[in-house]
Amino acid sequence: MAYDQHQEKQYPKDPQTTFRAALSAVEKLGGLMVSSAPDKARLEVKFPKTILGKTLGERTYLSCEVRAEGEGSLAVVDAYPLDAVERKLLFGARKGVTKEMVDLFTSQMDAQLN
Repeated sequence: MAYDQHQEKQYPKDPQTTFRAALSAVEKLGGLMVSSAPDKARLEVKFPKTILGKTLGERTYLSCEVRAEGEGSLAVVDAYPLDAVERKLLFGARKGVTKEMVDLFTSQMDAQLN
């Protein structure tokens, strides 16, 4: 069973504004920035097990790339669970944890952009 999550979401704002919202979402959710390329509107983050006081069960690795799309932008989010030593978890992950993390991330972006 694949635990990877892929989500694409359109926003009516320009790519740089959307990317700043993604950076703000990382900060609000307590993520540890692995890499950030503002010129390419791309970031990679590791999230802990506990987000906003709620224990999700696994750490999560998430990448987000913001692209121009028409008048607005498109945020492409990919995520997967991490094991205790921060390697990709290939088996034994709890169902729905990675999806919940992606949903939390995009809802934080939505809040920033509205």
